[in-house]
Amino acid sequence: MTDHVATQSHAPNGAWRDPALSAEARVDALIREMTLKEKTAQLYGVWVGASDEGAEVAPHQHDMEEPADLDDLLPDGLGQLTRPFGTAPVDPALGALSLMRTQARIAAANRFGIPAVAHEECLAGFAAWGATAYPVPLSWGATFDPALVREMAAAIGRDLRAVGVHQGLAPVLDVVRDARWGRVEETIGEDPYLVGTIATAYVQGLESAGVVATLKHFAGYSASRAGRNLAPVGMGARELADVILPPFEMAVREGGARSVMHAYTDTDGLPSAADERLLTGLLRDTWGFSGTVVADYFGIAFLKTLHGVAGTFGEAAGAALAAGVDVELPTVKTFGAPLLDAVRQGHVAEELVDRAVRRVLLQKARLGLLDPDWSPVPPALRGADTTADPDTLRGTVDLDPAANRELARRLADRAVVLLRNDGTLPLDPRTPRRIALIGPHAEAPTAVLGCYSFPVHVGGQHPSTPLGIDLPTLRESLGAEFPDAEVLVARGTGVDDGGTEGFAEALALARRADVVVAALGDRAGLFGRGTSGEGCDAESLVLPGAQERLLDALLDTGTPVVTTLLTGRPYALGRAADESAAILQAFFPGEAGTAAIASVLSGRTAPSGRLPVSVPRHPGAQPSTYLAARLGHRSEVSSIDPTPAFGFGHGLTYTTFHWSDLAVEDTEVPTDGAVRLALTVTNTGDRAGTELVQLYLHDPVASVVQPVQRLVGYVRLDLAPGERRRLHAVVPADLASFTGRTGTRLVEPGELELRLSASSTDPRLTARVTLTGPVRQVDHGRRLHADFEIRPDAVH
Repeated sequence: MTDHVATQSHAPNGAWRDPALSAEARVDALIREMTLKEKTAQLYGVWVGASDEGAEVAPHQHDMEEPADLDDLLPDGLGQLTRPFGTAPVDPALGALSLMRTQARIAAANRFGIPAVAHEECLAGFAAWGATAYPVPLSWGATFDPALVREMAAAIGRDLRAVGVHQGLAPVLDVVRDARWGRVEETIGEDPYLVGTIATAYVQGLESAGVVATLKHFAGYSASRAGRNLAPVGMGARELADVILPPFEMAVREGGARSVMHAYTDTDGLPSAADERLLTGLLRDTWGFSGTVVADYFGIAFLKTLHGVAGTFGEAAGAALAAGVDVELPTVKTFGAPLLDAVRQGHVAEELVDRAVRRVLLQKARLGLLDPDWSPVPPALRGADTTADPDTLRGTVDLDPAANRELARRLADRAVVLLRNDGTLPLDPRTPRRIALIGPHAEAPTAVLGCYSFPVHVGGQHPSTPLGIDLPTLRESLGAEFPDAEVLVARGTGVDDGGTEGFAEALALARRADVVVAALGDRAGLFGRGTSGEGCDAESLVLPGAQERLLDALLDTGTPVVTTLLTGRPYALGRAADESAAILQAFFPGEAGTAAIASVLSGRTAPSGRLPVSVPRHPGAQPSTYLAARLGHRSEVSSIDPTPAFGFGHGLTYTTFHWSDLAVEDTEVPTDGAVRLALTVTNTGDRAGTELVQLYLHDPVASVVQPVQRLVGYVRLDLAPGERRRLHAVVPADLASFTGRTGTRLVEPGELELRLSASSTDPRLTARVTLTGPVRQVDHGRRLHADFEIRPDAVH
């Protein structure tokens, strides 16, 4: 045990300061100099809040614990600073100054001059006051556009780094298994391939800016029973391997993520935080992950308090360390005194501490935090006089510049999904008309924001503080988009208050109008304070409160109703699914969301979003996703029909497309080969539009039960009126692999169908092929994607 005090003369200028040495050599030299207490200090964070006056951060007084004593902790060092910007409203420049001064204090207080890693939430943009609020991840999925998501993530990363933040706690790679779960809005969708490709693009973007991306929640969190947050998970090994894990594997292999966050849940009785097979055997030994594993907030302590697999906090710390957790977040509880005592008493091997601290320090070395020229001054404050009156800096850092706002708008434009249209849309803005805008979201500025956006997540606790960003209401955006229209507004009812007192006024306006825009949906919140968000799980998928009753009453007026949804999950719409003149679905589309909706209503923007989750026909048919085996679909032996009203991948446009001329190069390919096919897509309408070609794989006979179909590729095609393109695809047999009876991943010979579809419920062309040769075992080196090529002309 190395619970000693190294001499001061060795510490400041040891070999670990030499940038000519490898990061590994530097870190090994540093660890040899450290006491046990100094090593464990690198393994936890402290929850703090930056000062709006530029002073040092203050420990956060939060619900779970008493604030930490920095004077007591800092002489030994500190691993992380938790959410300095995301704890209270702080001017970005003064927050950066506060963080800078705190980092200088941390480095000065410990013998080695090591600063902390600062982390923040960035699920739908940097969760800081005044920062751009982008669409939530479910909207990223609706774009089916990894390149655009990568661009957004890079912008988020640049903003984080500019003010001194090193790590972002995003993206969420949980695959939706039950839409009643409150955190559906944080996910990308119900298909692992869509989740994997979009999340990997986000990781690539964030990491390109030098910010550590954190994959969460590893693994199985979204599969909790009955969609209840933090409920037990009871899935089998094959569902875990073939549905839950592939997005994480893709993000590790292709994204370069440098951190992973364990899930809160237990799977079949084993909590993720104590699962060595998951966090070490699979993640590190098989996939080759070399970064840090961080705890979800308070997750290590939960091994004692919630899971009951540890009798003391020391036992919880030992179990998590042994499993492969390196950093306790958000604050010190188990990796402090309890871990020290457990090591000193011989209950936890010091080698486990050394293993974790080496990973932490390697990450700090690669972030430049161990370099001799490290400076606490973040890029946003370089050149500023940080010794002058801090108030002179106020307003000098812009986290919502015009480029960000334009990017947020492009994402929102591509994320709006047109579910139904009888020809009512688009509404010609040149034609004067009377529009009745009715519903709880008609004049609610935060209706476009998810649970982890700053104005909702933190701003709600500070009602006197301005929102910090421009959030036009739907009424304002409709007024701007339709300047010659008369917009009549009535709330009708609240999101979830159940009141019907406003129905009479709303229905009277509807009868006077030429068209009704029904503005309905969710209110994001935390732990029951909203209808969507963490801890806001739904008993059924009926629109909250009295909103469905209001919608039915509006349909009864006879005025065409455009049902417009601002939600964090899909909802069953009852009669409206068939009787609405049109339906627009927007999953919390961010600060530009109402403008994007108005633009689609007018036709200035052609709708191009597609559903990342199925919209149910019946509110109680859960859990249900398109990704189900035959017994998970409609049958004659159950009275519950899970057939959706609108399937995964569905979305209409303002034009029409024709798919034709499917050609398959060879209908027999070996199990280590690839299928080559091509088709032509033509825009047969009179408007430009986007078609999304989705490639699904159907395996009629396999050695274990398979989903009826699963997405294995997709490509967006932007086509002018009359334009056609020849799309070529190379589909490796690896994409047909699945986890077999022995737990290994196999490609089996036999017949397959490759369905080229406009959605999971709308196949257009089918290629029937046969895989030949022996059963082939594949591993984590298998190919993960089909290759698509769009030819510049229609010759074929």
